[in-house]
Amino acid sequence: MLVSCRRLLTTLLHAQKWPFQPSRSMRLVQFQAPHLTGPHLGLESGNGGGVINLNTFDPTLPKTMMEFLEQGEATLSVARRALTAQLPVLPRSEVTFLAPVTRPDKVVCVGMNYVDHCKEQNVPVPKEPIIFSKFASSIVGPYDEVILPPESQEVDWEVELAVVIGKKGKRIKATDAMAHVAGFTVAHDVSARDWQMRRNGKQWLLGKTFDTFCPLGPALVTKDSIAESKFQPRPQVQQAFFHIPYCRGGRTSSVTIHPHNLKICCRVNGEVVQSSNTNQMVFKTEELIAWISQFVTLYPGDVILTGTPPGVGVFRKPPVFLKKGDEVQCEIEELGIIINKVV
Repeated sequence: MLVSCRRLLTTLLHAQKWPFQPSRSMRLVQFQAPHLTGPHLGLESGNGGGVINLNTFDPTLPKTMMEFLEQGEATLSVARRALTAQLPVLPRSEVTFLAPVTRPDKVVCVGMNYVDHCKEQNVPVPKEPIIFSKFASSIVGPYDEVILPPESQEVDWEVELAVVIGKKGKRIKATDAMAHVAGFTVAHDVSARDWQMRRNGKQWLLGKTFDTFCPLGPALVTKDSIAESKFQPRPQVQQAFFHIPYCRGGRTSSVTIHPHNLKICCRVNGEVVQSSNTNQMVFKTEELIAWISQFVTLYPGDVILTGTPPGVGVFRKPPVFLKKGDEVQCEIEELGIIINKVV
């Protein structure tokens, strides 16, 4: 019943028929369909389009993203060939999107990583990354439901840019970091503020890692379509504040974009609650990978959530928290939109 509801949701959202138009952007997805057994790998034919079944194109390809990324360039080259071939597209209404990465070795998260989010709380910009984690069991798909746990009365929203690791590494230099990145996706760092801020010794883990607290998707957009940024020192507090009233992340474009200059926003029941730009990130992707890999080995499929902009519910006056029936939309320019009903 849940699968059929999700399929109905995606049908209503994307009723338009989307012809496949080859582009430089590779949008890797994991999906299910009634006529297929188990998860399959695919290519989303443009932001919001249908799906090409990569396992039909090449039956030797693995059927999970983890195995796909572990095989590195060999599997990526097959996907690139599929991208330029004239292949049939499964209509979006006929597939169920899964999270682009499931069961990674680790989900690493970064706190207080937006200059404007620090201003919102009237706290100093961190001098080094604040790291915490979620368990991989918190990951759900881009249109799955977020379950309110009975243990919390203060569940909050956080839209985030997620980085997916594509190559194993330890003590990675910032200048080499992008060589270890497979791509980017949209994340919703759902947070139980009572458990994060007051319970469990004020350790953040339990408040961040309830089941369903990490929706991801809709696609892993490979770094081929996102400009590799030269490593720059940490920005100063005087960085400009960007207020963007809405996000236009759904457009299809062949223009190369920059991961640290993307509009990012969150809507709750259609109302914009977070609106910023990834240029507000204190520590960029390269710097985060260099920092994290000092402590742990990064493996293909590992997910790094890079922090959230201002507008979260807990810092509103009075605070606002998610309730049953709410719909949360997290969107990042060029990467797409994930939509999660709160139940």
